[in-house]
Amino acid sequence: MSTLRHRLLIIEDEEVIRRQLARLLAKHGYDTAEAGSVAEAEALGLQDFDLIIADVRLPGVLGTEVIERARPVPVLIMTSFASIRSAVECMQKGAADYIAKPFDHDEMLLTIARLLQGGLQSRQNAALKKDVARDFPVSGMVGDCAAMRAVSDRIQRVAGADITVLIRGESGTGKELAARAIHERSTRAAGPFIAVNCAAIPDSLIEAELFGHEKGAFTGATQRKQGLVEAAHGGTLFMDEVGELAPAVQARLLRVLQEGEVRMVGSTASRRVDVRVLAATHRDLEQMVQERSFREDLYYRLKVMDLTLPPLRERGDDVERLARHLLERAAQKLNRGGIRLSQRALAAIRAHHWPGNVRELGNAVERAVILCDGPTIEPEHLAIPVGATPPPAAAVAGQTSLEDYFRQFVLQNQDRMTESDLAKALGISRKTLWERRSRMSLPRRRDS
Repeated sequence: MSTLRHRLLIIEDEEVIRRQLARLLAKHGYDTAEAGSVAEAEALGLQDFDLIIADVRLPGVLGTEVIERARPVPVLIMTSFASIRSAVECMQKGAADYIAKPFDHDEMLLTIARLLQGGLQSRQNAALKKDVARDFPVSGMVGDCAAMRAVSDRIQRVAGADITVLIRGESGTGKELAARAIHERSTRAAGPFIAVNCAAIPDSLIEAELFGHEKGAFTGATQRKQGLVEAAHGGTLFMDEVGELAPAVQARLLRVLQEGEVRMVGSTASRRVDVRVLAATHRDLEQMVQERSFREDLYYRLKVMDLTLPPLRERGDDVERLARHLLERAAQKLNRGGIRLSQRALAAIRAHHWPGNVRELGNAVERAVILCDGPTIEPEHLAIPVGATPPPAAAVAGQTSLEDYFRQFVLQNQDRMTESDLAKALGISRKTLWERRSRMSLPRRRDS
């Protein structure tokens, strides 16, 4: 017997069949209502039911008319005139399923249970999409400065074009969020959105992760595995930190973009794939092309259209708007109602450089909500480093690379800040700080 009291509507003009079906469903725990025509059913409110079971041959209009009028409620069509053609026609009109009379009781109950479960999952997915839309308001991406208005306009323009887009911006500016916005507004919105951080996967594994591998292709490949490119078939593949790809992987990616084909590691056969690639980087790809560390042909394939996200320090009043928005999200997540930012906290937020951009701001606000015992967040709760040397003017103006800014910031502040404070100020982890120090041959403080 069903544990949930689902409401089912039976639309059947033959009273004997209608009553018999109603008794069967009531016996198995369903609440039922009955109607002899589409007009009678509409008077009961079609959207008030979890499932509608309708006969095709009804007085007035056909039962298939209910399909469109009842959306999004699923409709199970039943008919005495069973044929493949009528079944196909019903499904093409949007029927959830089709069953022929006289129907088997067990078959009817199993079909109803399956459709109700599918309807629950659909509602849960719809609710999840609403949550995502609320948490990630991509239409304006929380911000009203000129730069963000330009970003929103560019997203609207490129979303439906089904072309590759190169998304630029510093770490933490919201490049994946912009990619999701493009996907959700594209013709591929119903398809998968697969995101991969190319810098987070070792060079020895990135090829197999992206393109898949056959069983036995290398040590440890105990079974065939589909790659992320193929998993994104029919949808969008977002490749963050695409500038970190090794030359061999760049060549394989170029083939995907040029030919629409992917070949697994260890395979001689290629597969056709229909994937839109969105790429992101904080690195200077033009310089990398000149240095021959990034393929020129791949660069131009990725940069059919580009989109640049502004750093938080250049967004003016948006910093305060974002802080309030992120506070609301953090308060909901941590069940801390009635909490607010003090004027001193807002002033500190406005004064801070935010090298880690929106990600750093979000972490600081969430940490403040946890640490704050009262209703008001003060600067000390935000743990914004005090006394750090202001960034070079050229970095603020965007006239130097992010690596140059990193080098200058570390060298100017490492004598007064611990490694943890440096990492927090830069909006990165201590591990990332250590890796960048090693790569750039910057000595590490021994007492940190």
